[in-house]
Parts: sequence; C-alpha cells; structure tokens
Amino acid sequence: MDTSLTLTARQADTLARHLFPDDGCEAVAILLCGRRSGAMRHRLVVQRVVTIPYEDCSVRLPDRVTWSTKRLEPLLSEAARLDLAIVKIHGHVAFDRFSEVDDASDRALFPSVYSWTDGGPHGSAIMMDDGRMFGRVVDESGCFEPFAHVNVVGDDLPFWHAGEPIEIEGFGQRIAQAFGTGTYARLRRLRIAVVGCSGTGSPVIEQLARNCVGALVLGDPDHIEDKNLNRILNSTRADAAAARPKVDVQAAAIEAMGLGTVVETYHADLFDAEVVRAIAECDVVFGCMDSVDGRHLLNKLATFYALPYFDLGVKLEADGRGGVDQVCGTVHYLQPGGSSLLSRKVYTMEQVRTAGLYRTDRAAYKAQLAQGYLRGVVEDRPAVIQLNMFIASLAVNELLARLHPYRIDPNGDYAIHRVSLSHGIYEHLEDGDPCLALAKHVGRGDITPLLDWAELSERKAAA
Repeated sequence: MDTSLTLTARQADTLARHLFPDDGCEAVAILLCGRRSGAMRHRLVVQRVVTIPYEDCSVRLPDRVTWSTKRLEPLLSEAARLDLAIVKIHGHVAFDRFSEVDDASDRALFPSVYSWTDGGPHGSAIMMDDGRMFGRVVDESGCFEPFAHVNVVGDDLPFWHAGEPIEIEGFGQRIAQAFGTGTYARLRRLRIAVVGCSGTGSPVIEQLARNCVGALVLGDPDHIEDKNLNRILNSTRADAAAARPKVDVQAAAIEAMGLGTVVETYHADLFDAEVVRAIAECDVVFGCMDSVDGRHLLNKLATFYALPYFDLGVKLEADGRGGVDQVCGTVHYLQPGGSSLLSRKVYTMEQVRTAGLYRTDRAAYKAQLAQGYLRGVVEDRPAVIQLNMFIASLAVNELLARLHPYRIDPNGDYAIHRVSLSHGIYEHLEDGDPCLALAKHVGRGDITPLLDWAELSERKAAA
C-alpha cells in the first residue's frame, strides 16, 4: 500500500526554521498526523508540529542528533487517544538519504511507538536544507518502506515522489516540452478528484485527462438530460435519451482517449460517506458544483485532509428574452489553514442551512419558505459552454501554475480570480485571513463522524 505525507506551507516553514538553526547542527521534531486509511492509499496529514528543544538533545552534530524521548510520552498518549500517526523528522544538509545512524535510531524508537498505539503506519522523514522532503514508513519489526510522496500545500504545490522515473510517451511529449519532465512526472502520479461533471466539471475533466493526470476520481449523482447537451462535453442525444449517469459519460470519454488515465466513478451525492472517503484519498480536488452546502462540505473536507482545493463558480443572468445582465465567473484556490469560501463571503451559514434543507427535506423547505423563514435556493440558471470552458481553463491553468511556478508574480497573489465578461473586468486577489471556523480542523483526517458532520454519521450507520 502506498503511504504519503502531506504538510501545509505554514507547517513546513515552522520545520525549516527549527531544523536549520544557524549553528549547522541537526535538530529534530515530531509530526502528529491525522490519517486517511484507504483501501489502496494511506495518507498521513500533519495536524501539529512539535519541535524538540535544542537543550533536550544530548548530542547535536552536523551529521547526527540524539534527543530525550521524555517529550514523546504525552504525544504517544495523544496519538493513541485520537488515532494519530507519529512521524519523526530531522534535517539534513546536502546528504539526501537516510544514514546508518538514522536507520539504527528509527529501529530503536518505533517499537515503543507501536506499543503505545493501536496500529500504524508511523514513519520517519528528512527535510533538506533546500526544502525538499522524503520519508519512509517504519513498521513494528524495523523494516522500511519509502513514502510514495511527500507534498506541501501552500501557494505553490511541490510534490517529491519516490520510485522509478516516469517514461514520457508520445502523447506526453508536448506537455514535457512546455513544463519539463519533472512536472510531467508529477502530473502522471497525481490522483485528482472532480466533484460535479456538468458545465465546468466536464471541461476540467477533459483538460486534466489530456494533461496526462494519472488518476481521476469523478463524483456526480445526476444523469444526462437534453438541457445539459449545450455544455457537457462528450454528451449526446442518445445519452440523454438513455439517462446515462454523467460520471459514466465522462469515464467513457477518458478511456476512449487511451492516454493511460485511470478513472474511478461515484454516481452518488457528495453527502455520501463513500464519496467523501474516495475524495480524501486524492492529492487535489476540483469543486465544480453550484450547491452552497456541497461547496461548504468540500471546503471542510479539504481542510480535514490537507487537500489543495480549486472551487469554480459561474453566473449568467438573463431575462429569458435575449437580454443579458451578467456573465461572470470565479476561481477560488483554497489551502488548509487559510481563508475559506465562508470567510471570503461566497456564502453564509444561513445559506448553507437553507441549501441543506432543500436537499434533505423538500416539504419542510417549502413550508419555511412560504412562512418567510428562508431565502429561496436558486434552482435553475441559464448556462453556456463558452463561459464554463473559460472558467474551467482558468482553474486548470491555476493548478499548473502552482505545480510548476512560472508566473512573474508570486502565486500568493492569485488566490481568487474574478472575471466579468459582460463588464470587461478581470481581477486577481491574494488570500485573506485564516478562517477561524475551519482552522481547528486542519489535518484531523479520519474521525467519527466523518468531517464532524452528523449527516455523514447517519448515512454510515444506515449502511
């Protein structure tokens, strides 16, 4: 089973400051990690960084560090109580592999880690002085298995993968020419979730597949209808007549390309525990939905599992007789521990509750709406392919710009893109203050109920 380690940029900065003091000697820290324990992938997501004070180290030399484990005991108790993973991390200068001293240290330490906790995996990692990271699972018997990758989620999205080099096939040559073999290899190894396979989702899926992304996880509960045919790529009249699931249409198109992208589909609502777990096993998520409660859940999911989240929104306001008032769209890039769609005022919690009631209890929704307790949910809007594809392209380019930073200005200046085609406006904005409502959930991983969301608990219990 592949195991990976994910940190936020803030956590990586904390580590860099501690692990590389001015004295040139090694230092050490402990990472308390939430988990996503999947069938094929195991993700460790850093919840908290605990630095070991320099004065607690009996030996600190340029090539080794020996430290007192007295600070580890309360962390082991916490890990056992909350089902967290322990990852030890220390710094190396220039030496880009584990040393024999590291091997002996890990074999001595981790049997006690496993004796305190109910299971693994736990691991050990190294941060290089240039910011690169790599690591390994350490099992109970002292055997080592490299992490499939270590990645940092911030303004940029560095991934450091283990394993053999990726062969560039003919259909990938132009991508490698544009972004280099390293970025092509990263794309080939990525597992990306796309939630919503309609207007913006289908062109996002098309572009990701043709950029040779390794695996796509597609989620959408709906079927193709005639009204969708003006904007869902690869859909046909026959698909509408047969009421084919949108995810199946997209999966068939990707498989027909023959570019090697593995597709996993979920013909289900996002508020399904199985869908949540599948998305949590991914490396990146695109939200292509217009429901307020779905966008809120996805923002929360991305926080729990430390996922970079690209949220797409479009709005076309027309009078139905050819008059157009607004043609606009947004792309939000959200990183765990930063601002959220809620703190950016994309919606309010009142709107989240209203959308949830509309989805789960239509009769109660109508009754409260009639009594004036609710603002109504917008049920249908006009939509056109050209606006959707424009916003989808902007979002995919945003992913590429963060995997392979090529802009003159820093990526931190591009947390929000706002476009109005009707008014000739384009602006990009930096991230705002951290969202206080979500900050406490960074890296929590698997808990019961999932995402601390009661509805998911009820569905799990009923399954």
